Amino acid sequence: MCAKSKRLMDAAFIRRLEGIVGAAHVLRSPGDLRNYQYDGSIDQALPEVVVLPGSASEVAQVVAACNDRGYSYVARGAGTGLSGGAVPETGGVVISTGRLHRILDIDVANRLAVVEPGVVNADISAAVKQHGLCFIPDPSSQAACTIGGNVAENSGGLHCLAYGVTTNHTLGVEIVTPEGELVWLGGRTVDMPGYDLLGLFVGSEGTLGIATKVIVKLTPIQEAARTMLAVFNSVEDASQAVSGIIAAGIIPGALEMMDRVSTQAIEEFAHAGFPTDAEAILIIEVDGLRASVDEVAADVRDVCRRNHAREVRFAQTQDERERIWKGRKSAFGAMGRLSRNFYVQDGVIPRSLLPEMLREIAAISEQNGLQICNVFHAGDGNLHPLILFDEKKPGDVEKAVVAGEAILRACIERGGSVSGEHGVGTEKRDCMAVQFSPSDLDVMARVKAAFGNRGLCNPHKIFPTSRRCGESSRRMQHLAPETAAATGPAF
Repeated sequence: MCAKSKRLMDAAFIRRLEGIVGAAHVLRSPGDLRNYQYDGSIDQALPEVVVLPGSASEVAQVVAACNDRGYSYVARGAGTGLSGGAVPETGGVVISTGRLHRILDIDVANRLAVVEPGVVNADISAAVKQHGLCFIPDPSSQAACTIGGNVAENSGGLHCLAYGVTTNHTLGVEIVTPEGELVWLGGRTVDMPGYDLLGLFVGSEGTLGIATKVIVKLTPIQEAARTMLAVFNSVEDASQAVSGIIAAGIIPGALEMMDRVSTQAIEEFAHAGFPTDAEAILIIEVDGLRASVDEVAADVRDVCRRNHAREVRFAQTQDERERIWKGRKSAFGAMGRLSRNFYVQDGVIPRSLLPEMLREIAAISEQNGLQICNVFHAGDGNLHPLILFDEKKPGDVEKAVVAGEAILRACIERGGSVSGEHGVGTEKRDCMAVQFSPSDLDVMARVKAAFGNRGLCNPHKIFPTSRRCGESSRRMQHLAPETAAATGPAF
């Protein structure tokens, strides 16, 4: 069953929401609604009302109210997502987790914490640092993004190469199902019996319910870490060094790559000490026991030198290390120095094909007349090409969408995927039909139906529509009326 089309909400429904969460936590003014019409993607759609529950019980009651009246709803955390997953494409209700921001329990002995979905990612590590622990997944937006969104998108981060992404650090989730029921998936121990419903939920992008509590694993902070900057005169050499490091049996805690244009923008913005004349740089971090870290770091340095690194620089102080990582995490923000807008993609390819894929991206850039910068998790082949455009320039949005689609198709053709950590959302849902067969998609749809088949819980996300790969509601505004009409409605 599809979500019902947008319609004017009745006063009785609004009063019911106010009775659940309090009138002060039901937002309806145009200014408030505009703040919730977008995430970090290029899509936008206005909700009809925003609700801020203060407890799991209130979330369940809001979902029940939506079900009774047939209104669609979408959960939203900090709005830092990059695939349109939190954009209320059909209007309806945005359920904000902004008030659910408590760390409920820190269990040092069992190395876990129980948190609400609105807790900021970085705040978890800050709260447990005194115990020598941390929460591993660290997206570039970790100072703002919240754990509910990280669970929804199965977010990765700069230090997930050796340690895994959000699903590898999530023990349990309390959720409100699309039927309005409050249930637990997983728990406080590893490997709960039965089907891995927790594994299904993490990465389901809010389509299988709303997380109201999350039990996360905590990891001991490593005894020592060495951070280095390897500088190359060609992207090809840097890519070969990445393959060489992994082939040598070394799995660094982090292995990041940036091209020259990206590095120049970042250096102007963050003053991280990056060389601005290099065609590519690698940021590599190895960690572990103090006795072995220096030896592994030396092996990494040697691999880089064999692949023609002109310089391999080690961070000498904690301040220098932090400046390097601040520079990497500032990459997306720094793009504002180059362009009014950017459109970031999230394709994945086998590591060995990095040189070939980067040449393909350069060709796509030339074909579409748009500059594309490359900043990505090189160690696991997770690309983040940044397509620069100006939404006020006629034709630029369409060119950016076409370029993004071409990049994703090229990833699929090379045995890769349309997403590594940003999710599918609205942005890449029609590319799913390129990567997966109808039978594959049918199995996924049946899983979604098993959680609740009303079609109201974050509708029109992940699954293909009749639109072409990469096309969404906001992009439709830039197409000619006859073209937009020809695509047909979403289902």
